[in-house]
Amino acid sequence: MARGTQNERRRRSGRARAAFAGIAALVLTDATTLAARTVTDMRGHQVSIPDHPARIADLWYAHNELVVMLGGAARIAATVDTPSRQPWMFRFAPDLKKAVALDNPMPNTETLLGAGVDLAFYPSSEAVRTALTQANIPALAMDFQDFDGLAHAVTLTADVLDTPLAQQRATLYTTTLNERIRSLRARTGALTESQRPRVLHLLSLHPLKVDGRGTIIDQWITLAGGRNAADITGVQKPVTIEQIVAWNPEVIIIGSAAGPFDPNADGGLWRSVAAVRSGRVVPNPAGVFPWDRYGSESLLQLSWAAALLHPDMFRASDIPGLVRAFYRTYFDVTLSEDDLHRILIGAPPSAADTP
Repeated sequence: MARGTQNERRRRSGRARAAFAGIAALVLTDATTLAARTVTDMRGHQVSIPDHPARIADLWYAHNELVVMLGGAARIAATVDTPSRQPWMFRFAPDLKKAVALDNPMPNTETLLGAGVDLAFYPSSEAVRTALTQANIPALAMDFQDFDGLAHAVTLTADVLDTPLAQQRATLYTTTLNERIRSLRARTGALTESQRPRVLHLLSLHPLKVDGRGTIIDQWITLAGGRNAADITGVQKPVTIEQIVAWNPEVIIIGSAAGPFDPNADGGLWRSVAAVRSGRVVPNPAGVFPWDRYGSESLLQLSWAAALLHPDMFRASDIPGLVRAFYRTYFDVTLSEDDLHRILIGAPPSAADTP
């Protein structure tokens, strides 16, 4: 009889525990549902995301910088960026070294799920979006083509991260960006076509690739008081040396990943280009991300390019101070003289500082 009573008590206890577990699961489900919120991404998709995403996969190279700038580096659980590709990023945000390294923006969703990813940022791609959706990973398209898009992406990212620091930096950044653009337009807007040097931005030397119209590159060239020599639309467009000779740019800006420039290459045809003859072939600065492309350092690119193209209107001596203040304000980094020099010439950190 005592043994039967004891067994009955155990059964009742087990049923009670099971009931409690069921109630707890329902409560947890309700809490998770309540914690979710809906945001609209850069492509107009409405997406339900966690209220406070803690394990982020960032599948767009440029966007990782925005997350880092807004204080979210420790929340990046998987990234397409690498120390070899973006050494300054990993030096300034060492938490990224803990993230799973991804080969490209097309994700292995099992890898993301294994890393506990609860939100993904991605460059607009239906294939990527479909893969993430099928894996039940909330995904936000974050790519853009101009400075308005950059400001929108910064604000949206801050809203997703939802911290006081992210909101504060996003507000300061977008306000400063808009003011910088307004100031440049006021000073360069009246320049005639003949007063605007023809500028060619080279993304790659081998093979030759340039950035044309309808891009953020074209926009900063124009705002800085130049005109894009590349009579072509879009980014990363393959061209021939003969086409560049025909465009005859007066200034050539070489992207940080393009490699060394040799005026004797391509049969020496470079030497017939105005920019080469006048010695106006310059490397583009690069820091956490290349300044010339779709990252937050585009703010610095505007001032640097204006001083390069119109030294009579903008003082090059102001640039080092702007650069130091930028990294201190947005990345909590105090640059050394060597850091400053290397970033301005598009070079990586010294070997001793490389992650």
